[in-house]
Amino acid sequence: MSWIEELIFGTGVGHSIMLLSICIVVGILLGKIKVMGISLGITFVLFIGLLCGHFGLTIDNNILHFMKEFGLILFVFSIGMQVGPGFFSSFRKGGITLNMLAVAIVLLGVAATIIIFYVTDLPMDVMVGILSGAVTNTPGLGAAQTAFSDIYPGVDNSIALGYAVAYPLGVIGIIIAIVIIRYILRINIKKEQLGIEEQEALSQNQAVALSLEVCNPALFGNDVQSVSKLLSHREFVISRVLHTDGKMEIVSNNTVLSQGDKLLVITVDSDVDTLKTFFGKEVKEMDRNYWINLDRNFVSRRIIVTKNELNGKRLGDLNLRKLYGINITRINRSGVDLVARRNLVLQLGDRLTVVGNDEDIHKVESILGNSMKRLNEPNLITIFLGIFIGVLFGSIPFHFPGIPQPVKLGLAGGPLIIAILISKFGYKYKLITYNTISSNLMLREIGITIFLACVGISAGDGFVDVLLNRGGFTWIGYGFLITFIPVFIVGIIARLVFKINYCTLMGLIAGSTTDPPALAYANSVAGNDAPAVAYATVYPLTMFLRVLTAQLLIIIFC
Repeated sequence: MSWIEELIFGTGVGHSIMLLSICIVVGILLGKIKVMGISLGITFVLFIGLLCGHFGLTIDNNILHFMKEFGLILFVFSIGMQVGPGFFSSFRKGGITLNMLAVAIVLLGVAATIIIFYVTDLPMDVMVGILSGAVTNTPGLGAAQTAFSDIYPGVDNSIALGYAVAYPLGVIGIIIAIVIIRYILRINIKKEQLGIEEQEALSQNQAVALSLEVCNPALFGNDVQSVSKLLSHREFVISRVLHTDGKMEIVSNNTVLSQGDKLLVITVDSDVDTLKTFFGKEVKEMDRNYWINLDRNFVSRRIIVTKNELNGKRLGDLNLRKLYGINITRINRSGVDLVARRNLVLQLGDRLTVVGNDEDIHKVESILGNSMKRLNEPNLITIFLGIFIGVLFGSIPFHFPGIPQPVKLGLAGGPLIIAILISKFGYKYKLITYNTISSNLMLREIGITIFLACVGISAGDGFVDVLLNRGGFTWIGYGFLITFIPVFIVGIIARLVFKINYCTLMGLIAGSTTDPPALAYANSVAGNDAPAVAYATVYPLTMFLRVLTAQLLIIIFC
């Protein structure tokens, strides 16, 4: 039965895979347990890893290090791809405020570390390890170790031990702070979710339909093309027109408007009043169902863009209205309805609402693709090309005066930033950035669970010894103070002073502590992209400051 012993207690590949799998399975099962309505979710994977590491179930260091970093890369890359489209608009609207609050959390953590250093006389190398573990920042740990070895040649395990001891409660402390803020301020999650939905609706300026009657004498006898030019700065599409003689037609550029004509117009909320004034008046009794029942010869159908060659092309360049006599009124992208403007750039997965007769719509369908099978095929080239570029970018050293070691974004920061850029601008370079929600979620969850299992296993060996014999419980207490105090203070200020939505606040806290498990928890609570967007907004600056301050503390105090 030696093969069983080798599989359970060995160091081979089979043992490594089996151990990671059991940590993840048991951790996920325990994460489903709720106490007073609260669950720590997949964070339990970390604790199962610690337990396995403590009882001698370990993995070869090289394999463990690779799996940990690769899991983290998968997680942050999927986050970047998810939040990229909304990242830049979010940064313009509230990004500066979020980043300033994140900077405050970082600086308060550094201040708490220095105060504890002076009060306890604990060596600064240990304190920096505790700080890095308390804010779950592995690159900061690496930077501190490098800076220390430059000053004192040799290996210093104190930094790593401080990190390992503080890390588990660091993860939990951040989540505890998030939960306590929620209950102290009596935050209603459903209300916060509705608030995010309202913000997104306003920011996206979603498409709405309204019926208008042509009463403006200046428009009588003019065709739709000339009328559209007069309002070129407005977002609207005239879908159908009901003439005074009772005839209804799909609008083309040559359709002539007459007094009393009724129009079905697709526009955005911000342009509704302008269009009412321009055309004449709104006809409220003519809703969308009225138009559908008016003429059964016309059908409205949603067609999905699935042909790769259309990715990045402008809608107007296809000339579908002119060639086939159909009208495209709306485009649904990631659940948001957009007005079908001529200059709107198509992306794979867009759902176009097409109005026309059945035969013409079938022709348009063949041009756009409309094949769900194509969408279900994973676009692995974009993913691994992005990871490749992200690792390169994260490895670039940035030199600053007075700091002996260069600062790097690392294997987490680089792929995150590149993923955001690819998801936003990839279509310009013919990169297909579409992935189904389930595939992106699968990538994200696989990455974070592998990462947590590896961190737990690596920290488990010697963990109990440090706790019992080297003052580890005191270190844990210091780490919890460094974790909790800055997050709690800034979280309360962010909510009461800056009125930040709780879903966004959770992402801010997770990002300012570079804590993927806290983000995973925030995502499960919020049920929307707000935590991920906030996390990605503050993560790059936070990562830079965490690495920089860890090195400065070693240089100044050691």
